[in-house]
Amino acid sequence: MTLQSDTVAKLDPEILSLNSVSLWQITWHRLFRRRSAVVGLCILGILVFIALTAQWLAPYDPTRSMLDVDPPQKIKARSAPCIHLLGCPEDQPQHLMGTDGNLRDQFSRLLYGSRLSLMVGFSTVTFAIIIGTVLGAIAGYFGGWWDNAIMRIMDVLLAFPSLLLAIAIVTVLGPGLINALLAIGIVSIPAYARVMRASVLSVREMDYVSATRALGGNNLQILFNRILPNALTPLIVQGTLGIASAILDAAALSFIGLGAQPPTPEWGSMLGAERNQVFTAPHLVFYPGLMIMLTVLCFNLIGDGLRDALDPRLAQLS
Repeated sequence: MTLQSDTVAKLDPEILSLNSVSLWQITWHRLFRRRSAVVGLCILGILVFIALTAQWLAPYDPTRSMLDVDPPQKIKARSAPCIHLLGCPEDQPQHLMGTDGNLRDQFSRLLYGSRLSLMVGFSTVTFAIIIGTVLGAIAGYFGGWWDNAIMRIMDVLLAFPSLLLAIAIVTVLGPGLINALLAIGIVSIPAYARVMRASVLSVREMDYVSATRALGGNNLQILFNRILPNALTPLIVQGTLGIASAILDAAALSFIGLGAQPPTPEWGSMLGAERNQVFTAPHLVFYPGLMIMLTVLCFNLIGDGLRDALDPRLAQLS
């Protein structure tokens, strides 16, 4: 065993039980040893399953009123859940979570809402990470006026509360889901740019980077082939936690009418549409709020687990 392997094994004895010492195998091994991360992955797996099978699980069209499905049926507005197994009359249509103010099946809308929320989280964070990584890498590697110009712009964006800045951007661009996604992505860029810049500043001083530079490697080759692959670890953790924040921001924008527009099934807009019925029909706001809470919780648990798994010092203490 080489000196480097001996050093790694002393820092983390669990590596000795692995056939390979690749970073991702070690990370997954550590991640699945943390119960909170496993719980988060289980919740995420259920949400992904619901999102992929919503069209088969949902009993009704989420955007269609029950009056259009079967007009002769007498359905009360904002009706309580009707479950036949729990005593609801067989002659009434079954609605596991009731119907909303527009007589749309709440359960179907909740299932389809999982697609939109996951899409919002992953798409906005992907957009923000790509832009933030490029800007942070350029600022950290080249320094000088590149660093000053890019980071001062990031500081200006960080000076505004993220949600208020997103509201301002959507107000200028116009309400809608696409504009909301763009706004959330823009306000998330500074966090990833700062994380990447700090990581690049530490990695660019490593010996292998100096060796590549001495062998005649150009700046782009050094940056993208040597520095970036070794500077992505903190960005992965930040991105996982950022998905939860993006879902919350999207729900907030939809809640005030700037995000997804009716009749699109989105948890935030479902809360906003029925917020005045919190005492007369609490189930209409309870279930969407519960889904938002579970989704945010699962990504926070996964992010915390990844942070511990990717940090050898925290893994040694656990």
